[in-house]
Amino acid sequence: MSKKLEILTAITAVLLFLSLSMSVQAMNSQAQERLKVAFVYVSPVGDFGWTYAHDQGRKYLEKTLAYVETAYTESVAPPDVERVIRDYAQKGYKVIFTTSFEFMDPTLEAAKDFPNVIFEHCSGYKTAKNVGTYFGRIHEAAYLSGLVAGKMTQKNKLGFVAAHPIPEVIRNINSFTRGVREVNAQATVGVVWTGSWYDPAKEKEAALSLIDAGADVIAQHQDSPASLEAAKERQVYSVGYNNDMSQFNPQGFLTAPVWNWGPFYVETVKSVKEGTWKSDSYWGGFESGIVDIAPYGKAVPQEVRDFVDKRKQEIKEGKFKVWPDKTDEELLSMNSFIEGVEGQIPK
Repeated sequence: MSKKLEILTAITAVLLFLSLSMSVQAMNSQAQERLKVAFVYVSPVGDFGWTYAHDQGRKYLEKTLAYVETAYTESVAPPDVERVIRDYAQKGYKVIFTTSFEFMDPTLEAAKDFPNVIFEHCSGYKTAKNVGTYFGRIHEAAYLSGLVAGKMTQKNKLGFVAAHPIPEVIRNINSFTRGVREVNAQATVGVVWTGSWYDPAKEKEAALSLIDAGADVIAQHQDSPASLEAAKERQVYSVGYNNDMSQFNPQGFLTAPVWNWGPFYVETVKSVKEGTWKSDSYWGGFESGIVDIAPYGKAVPQEVRDFVDKRKQEIKEGKFKVWPDKTDEELLSMNSFIEGVEGQIPK
């Protein structure tokens, strides 16, 4: 082999090596490119309720999509929300989920200054070009839990511990009551407000006051299991919310409207990654899997389970509507109680 040929061969080998090296580096760079996703929570991740359910969804997202990196801030008070959101956006987070009704306006304000960041706000009704909203028809699950509770009460007097007087909560109270009275027309549902999403002491106090007033089933729209702990102490039945809370009243737990946020988070983040995301207002029901009811407690007879399961399937297939006389707009703005609810809505 001539000297020139040797040099040419060596140069070719070096160039080939460099080309392969650069290709591998590019592939590694692509593999390591992470999509940063943030979650802003209203209560602790250990609340066993609302925020716990969202955080389970966050974990599902991170486990399902290898390219996703998540972070969260818990127990964010309303005055701090916008600051927390802006901090995530400035740190390069490209998708930010804000998970409480009162986070709506701060989310919209922050979004104005970060047009290349996608924001999703849970339970609100305002959107923008880079802000969507999402929620589920949890009132359908509240209705089913009302069917169970109406079958199980012996005193025809039930109690409901409620957080804030907004349509979301009023809708659940009314749907629960509609279920109760469908199977037990004599029953009534008393309501006590706590004025807080997460205040275990207030929630327990409210539940005990309802039990003292004669309620033998306690339901809730709150973030902690404190109402179930009160029910356990007084040996009455309870209906949880957000999550399967059976461990807090093993003998008296009936069921609970529950959330499954994971698949929604996965589909939303995938759409951002693929460039197909569009601002909208998502409101899924049983058919989407975002809402469900928890497994029945040991106290619930088989005939009650069968009856409720049949109704659940009818809802899922679109054969039964909890509120056939109301449009979605009317449901989303519900602001008064139906017959059978005992209590006032604070102004």
